[in-house]
Amino acid sequence: MSTKRIQHAFFGAVIALIATVCHAQYTTDWLANTFGTLASHVGNAARSMWVAPEGVIYTASFWDENEGGIAVYQNGQSLGSIGIHNELQGGAITGNATSIFAAMQSGSAYGGGAVGRYNRATRQRDLVINVSTWNKVSRADAITGLATAGSLLYASDFFGNRVRVFTTDGAWQQDIGVMSPGALALDSSGNVWVARQSAGVIAEFSPAGAPLNTIQMPATSRPSALYFDASSNRLMVGDEGPDMNIKLYDVSGPPTLVGTFGVQGGYLDTTSGIKGQVGDKRFTRIAGIGKDSTGNLYVLNNPWGGGWDLGRNGGIDIHAYDSAGNLQWKLQSLNFEAVAAPDPATDGAYFYSGTNVYTGTAGGTFVANTVDPFSYPDDPRLNVNDTQRNEHFGQLVSVGGNRILVASGQNPAIFYFFHFDPAKGYIATPDGSIPGPTFNTTRPITGGFCIDSKGDVWAGLDRTNHIYHYPLTGFDGNGKPMWGAGITLPIPQSIRPLTRIVYLADTDTMILAQGIAGSPDWTAIHARIEVYHGWSAGNTTRPDPVINLTSANPKSITATGNYLFVGYVHTVPNIDAFNLTTGHLDATLTNTSPATVDVGNDVDSMYGLRAYLRSTGEYVITKDNYNGSSIIVYRWTP
Repeated sequence: MSTKRIQHAFFGAVIALIATVCHAQYTTDWLANTFGTLASHVGNAARSMWVAPEGVIYTASFWDENEGGIAVYQNGQSLGSIGIHNELQGGAITGNATSIFAAMQSGSAYGGGAVGRYNRATRQRDLVINVSTWNKVSRADAITGLATAGSLLYASDFFGNRVRVFTTDGAWQQDIGVMSPGALALDSSGNVWVARQSAGVIAEFSPAGAPLNTIQMPATSRPSALYFDASSNRLMVGDEGPDMNIKLYDVSGPPTLVGTFGVQGGYLDTTSGIKGQVGDKRFTRIAGIGKDSTGNLYVLNNPWGGGWDLGRNGGIDIHAYDSAGNLQWKLQSLNFEAVAAPDPATDGAYFYSGTNVYTGTAGGTFVANTVDPFSYPDDPRLNVNDTQRNEHFGQLVSVGGNRILVASGQNPAIFYFFHFDPAKGYIATPDGSIPGPTFNTTRPITGGFCIDSKGDVWAGLDRTNHIYHYPLTGFDGNGKPMWGAGITLPIPQSIRPLTRIVYLADTDTMILAQGIAGSPDWTAIHARIEVYHGWSAGNTTRPDPVINLTSANPKSITATGNYLFVGYVHTVPNIDAFNLTTGHLDATLTNTSPATVDVGNDVDSMYGLRAYLRSTGEYVITKDNYNGSSIIVYRWTP
């Protein structure tokens, strides 16, 4: 071999080594889902559950981006799904040896007043049963309970104030009059138990429909799920009220409360944990209860955090217990269209979404649900009429030990603020919003939003051609932040129309992204991004560098340290890292090899990226993955 060929081979090996090192500079991880691959991931937003005797779990969801509306699990693993991803309402499901019955979606061809029957073996729908005339209800369930016994199917027609009885082949048998019926259970004698959730009542009726016993629960109780345990002759009642536990009633005679399962107060209890902290028996809102033939108990939890379309709620958390009540495994899907921000107070070890707190790796640990629906019933994260599909996107800063959480939706024009009072643990206390009285404006935010590391707020108010800067003035004794009046700064002509704002207070660096001129879509980014070093020091006219994006459809940006991170929509899942000094594209985060983690299709949200520079020099970047109902975490050291 010639000397020149040896040199070429040597340089080729060096280049290959450098490429390998660069590729290994970041890792790909995920949070908020038990599994990180698309094939095995836990489905999104299950709202009801039925457990077959052999331990196969069936859950119903209003929407799952990448599988059918009925998800199937056993022994802590996914067995696939049934149906189309958007044909079920999610609020009620039951089954028998051959079939699954689930409420259809209001937006489907059959309407929300119908029940679909699915063959368990073939996984095909073979019958639709019309139950309620209320088949076009939006953001609410017309059918709120389903149960089977032998050849009979029972269905709660909520707005019809009746429980309807059909054969499992769809032939109507009778109606039982019940005000606002909910969850259903059938006991060994064929009697039907009906939960009236808002009344805290469970009513018993004979097979012929005659009223029998009534269980009047405590005034604050909200029976949300029922299961009759034939082995003990007990009715198990999931209480969505402040007790957050399962109540056990002996129904062999007059119903008698004989015990409970779960910590009294659930995740809000302060005697066995921090308020807001979830745990093996620290339940959130119980949405389903079931047992298998060996006595294993399964509990479906839905962490709090509304549901604009009944599909983007706080997630699901299925717990499996042995017959002695010991936890065996969990299945968790805690994210759909959302992202969590690394927590500066823990140097990026914890992550805060709009509703939940996580930590760890490889799916992570679900630490806490930050919503308290009883102390703060007007928390905007509980508002099902919100037009943003809920406020699950989190932004977080820590100023002098005081955390400020900002929660928003997928493409928001309004941002909600929360603080954390140490006396209230992980619970986020609502503080107001922009627009809103807190910031003395009613204009929506269409020109970008940022809360910087010092707690100052920067906002592009609609149709003003100005950036409004609201300086943080301090905190009250409970940690509530306060801001001063807005200071107006003209948006540079070269970046109008403005659509994104990122201000890095530590280096006095302003980053502005341009929207698309003349387009009604104010959520889109064009291609031009201007970086102003020394913005607050007076440099508001001389951007350096100017970054011109060449990849199509930029959607979300975030920045920290010396890097700007850009994500794209309808194209690739790539996250580009641009150097804020040179403007150069220094890295593209895609997926480490082998690609064992599903990173989704793209970034389909305005604020779907968050970033933090750890004290070690490592950049932590989080990304929304609605495909796998997870949050992607990149850890990168330039």
